[in-house]
Amino acid sequence: MTMTTTVDAEQAWQDLQRIRVPQERVYDEIERTAHDDAGATYTTAALMWTFLAVSGLDLPRWAFWLSLIAYVTVLGTLGVVHNRRTRMRLHRSRHNWRSFATFIGGAAVTLVAIVLSGRLVDWLALPFGSLIQATVSAGTFVLFVGPANRWAISTLRDRGGRATDGRTAR
Repeated sequence: MTMTTTVDAEQAWQDLQRIRVPQERVYDEIERTAHDDAGATYTTAALMWTFLAVSGLDLPRWAFWLSLIAYVTVLGTLGVVHNRRTRMRLHRSRHNWRSFATFIGGAAVTLVAIVLSGRLVDWLALPFGSLIQATVSAGTFVLFVGPANRWAISTLRDRGGRATDGRTAR
Protein backbone atom coordinates (compact mmCIF):
# COMPACT_ATOMS: atom_id res chain seq x y z
CA MET A 1 0.00 0.00 0.00
CA THR A 2 1.59 3.22 -1.17
CA MET A 3 0.47 6.49 0.25
CA THR A 4 1.29 9.78 -1.42
CA THR A 5 0.66 13.28 -0.27
CA THR A 6 0.86 16.40 -2.32
CA VAL A 7 3.30 19.02 -1.22
CA ASP A 8 2.34 22.62 -1.54
CA ALA A 9 5.54 24.54 -2.26
CA GLU A 10 4.23 27.79 -0.80
CA GLN A 11 3.18 26.09 2.43
CA ALA A 12 6.54 24.32 2.68
CA TRP A 13 8.33 27.66 2.23
CA GLN A 14 6.20 29.30 4.95
CA ASP A 15 6.91 26.40 7.30
CA LEU A 16 10.62 26.75 6.69
CA GLN A 17 10.49 30.49 7.35
CA ARG A 18 8.55 29.90 10.57
CA ILE A 19 11.46 27.77 11.75
CA ARG A 20 14.31 29.94 10.47
CA VAL A 21 13.11 33.36 11.61
CA PRO A 22 13.30 32.59 15.38
CA GLN A 23 16.68 30.90 14.83
CA GLU A 24 17.96 34.02 13.05
CA ARG A 25 16.70 36.18 15.90
CA VAL A 26 18.64 34.07 18.39
CA TYR A 27 21.83 34.48 16.37
CA ASP A 28 21.18 38.22 16.03
CA GLU A 29 20.81 38.51 19.81
CA ILE A 30 24.01 36.58 20.51
CA GLU A 31 25.96 38.65 17.98
CA ARG A 32 24.49 41.89 19.36
CA THR A 33 25.53 41.05 22.92
CA ALA A 34 29.02 40.15 21.71
CA HIS A 35 29.33 43.50 19.92
CA ASP A 36 27.55 45.79 22.37
CA ASP A 37 28.33 44.44 25.84
CA ALA A 38 31.23 46.61 26.88
CA GLY A 39 30.14 46.91 30.52
CA ALA A 40 31.57 43.57 31.61
CA THR A 41 34.80 44.24 29.72
CA TYR A 42 35.33 47.65 31.33
CA THR A 43 34.37 46.35 34.77
CA THR A 44 36.86 43.50 34.44
CA ALA A 45 39.55 45.93 33.25
CA ALA A 46 38.81 48.24 36.19
CA LEU A 47 39.10 45.33 38.62
CA MET A 48 42.38 44.29 37.03
CA TRP A 49 43.69 47.85 37.14
CA THR A 50 42.78 48.16 40.82
CA PHE A 51 44.39 44.85 41.74
CA LEU A 52 47.61 45.60 39.84
CA ALA A 53 47.82 49.11 41.29
CA VAL A 54 47.31 47.79 44.84
CA SER A 55 49.69 44.86 44.36
CA GLY A 56 52.49 47.28 43.46
CA LEU A 57 52.29 48.89 46.88
CA ASP A 58 54.56 47.71 49.68
CA LEU A 59 51.95 45.63 51.44
CA PRO A 60 52.53 42.91 54.02
CA ARG A 61 52.24 39.40 52.61
CA TRP A 62 48.87 38.78 54.29
CA ALA A 63 47.43 41.97 52.76
CA PHE A 64 48.59 40.94 49.29
CA TRP A 65 46.96 37.52 49.64
CA LEU A 66 43.81 39.12 50.99
CA SER A 67 43.66 41.48 48.00
CA LEU A 68 44.27 38.53 45.63
CA ILE A 69 41.44 36.55 47.21
CA ALA A 70 39.14 39.60 47.00
CA TYR A 71 40.11 40.14 43.33
CA VAL A 72 39.42 36.52 42.36
CA THR A 73 36.16 36.49 44.33
CA VAL A 74 34.83 39.69 42.74
CA LEU A 75 35.96 38.56 39.29
CA GLY A 76 34.23 35.20 39.74
CA THR A 77 31.07 36.91 40.98
CA LEU A 78 31.11 39.20 37.95
CA GLY A 79 31.42 36.17 35.66
CA VAL A 80 28.50 34.39 37.32
CA VAL A 81 26.27 37.47 37.23
CA HIS A 82 27.13 38.18 33.60
CA ASN A 83 26.51 34.56 32.61
CA ARG A 84 23.11 34.48 34.31
CA ARG A 85 22.14 37.79 32.75
CA THR A 86 22.70 36.52 29.20
CA ARG A 87 19.26 35.91 27.72
CA MET A 88 20.05 33.62 24.80
CA ARG A 89 21.65 30.21 25.09
CA LEU A 90 22.20 27.65 22.38
CA HIS A 91 23.70 24.39 23.58
CA ARG A 92 25.44 23.73 20.27
CA SER A 93 26.82 27.21 19.74
CA ARG A 94 27.52 28.56 23.20
CA HIS A 95 31.19 27.59 23.35
CA ASN A 96 33.42 26.25 20.64
CA TRP A 97 37.14 26.05 19.97
CA ARG A 98 37.17 29.77 19.15
CA SER A 99 35.75 30.62 22.58
CA PHE A 100 38.45 28.60 24.31
CA ALA A 101 41.15 30.01 22.00
CA THR A 102 39.95 33.52 22.84
CA PHE A 103 40.08 32.79 26.57
CA ILE A 104 43.58 31.26 26.42
CA GLY A 105 44.82 33.97 24.05
CA GLY A 106 43.41 36.73 26.25
CA ALA A 107 45.05 35.25 29.31
CA ALA A 108 48.38 34.96 27.50
CA VAL A 109 48.26 38.50 26.06
CA THR A 110 47.29 39.97 29.43
CA LEU A 111 49.97 38.02 31.29
CA VAL A 112 52.64 39.09 28.79
CA ALA A 113 51.50 42.71 29.10
CA ILE A 114 51.68 42.53 32.90
CA VAL A 115 55.14 40.94 32.94
CA LEU A 116 56.67 43.14 30.22
CA SER A 117 55.24 46.39 31.58
CA GLY A 118 56.45 45.43 35.06
CA ARG A 119 59.97 44.75 33.79
CA LEU A 120 59.98 47.98 31.77
CA VAL A 121 58.88 49.99 34.80
CA ASP A 122 61.57 48.33 36.95
CA TRP A 123 64.25 48.81 34.29
CA LEU A 124 63.43 52.50 33.82
CA ALA A 125 62.87 52.98 37.58
CA LEU A 126 59.73 55.00 36.91
CA PRO A 127 57.82 56.60 39.77
CA PHE A 128 54.33 55.20 40.32
CA GLY A 129 55.34 52.06 38.47
CA SER A 130 52.36 49.99 39.59
CA LEU A 131 49.97 52.61 38.17
CA ILE A 132 51.78 52.56 34.82
CA GLN A 133 51.84 48.75 34.80
CA ALA A 134 48.16 48.58 35.70
CA THR A 135 47.20 51.09 32.98
CA VAL A 136 49.19 49.35 30.24
CA SER A 137 47.87 45.91 31.22
CA ALA A 138 44.22 46.96 31.52
CA GLY A 139 44.48 48.86 28.22
CA THR A 140 45.91 45.80 26.50
CA PHE A 141 43.10 43.70 27.92
CA VAL A 142 40.41 46.09 26.65
CA LEU A 143 42.00 46.32 23.20
CA PHE A 144 42.21 42.52 22.92
CA VAL A 145 38.78 41.50 24.26
CA GLY A 146 36.54 43.37 21.80
CA PRO A 147 37.95 42.01 18.53
CA ALA A 148 38.55 38.57 20.06
CA ASN A 149 34.91 38.23 21.19
CA ARG A 150 33.64 39.30 17.78
CA TRP A 151 35.94 36.72 16.16
CA ALA A 152 34.73 33.97 18.51
CA ILE A 153 31.05 34.73 17.84
CA SER A 154 31.39 35.37 14.09
CA THR A 155 30.76 31.79 12.96
CA LEU A 156 27.67 30.96 15.04
CA ARG A 157 25.24 31.63 12.21
CA ASP A 158 27.25 29.50 9.77
CA ARG A 159 27.57 26.59 12.22
CA GLY A 160 23.87 26.71 13.02
CA GLY A 161 23.02 26.57 9.33
CA ARG A 162 25.34 23.61 8.76
CA ALA A 163 23.86 21.74 11.73
CA THR A 164 20.34 22.33 10.42
CA ASP A 165 21.34 21.22 6.91
CA GLY A 166 23.00 18.12 8.33
CA ARG A 167 19.83 17.12 10.19
CA THR A 168 17.65 17.59 7.13
CA ALA A 169 20.01 15.55 4.95
CA ARG A 170 19.56 12.44 7.12
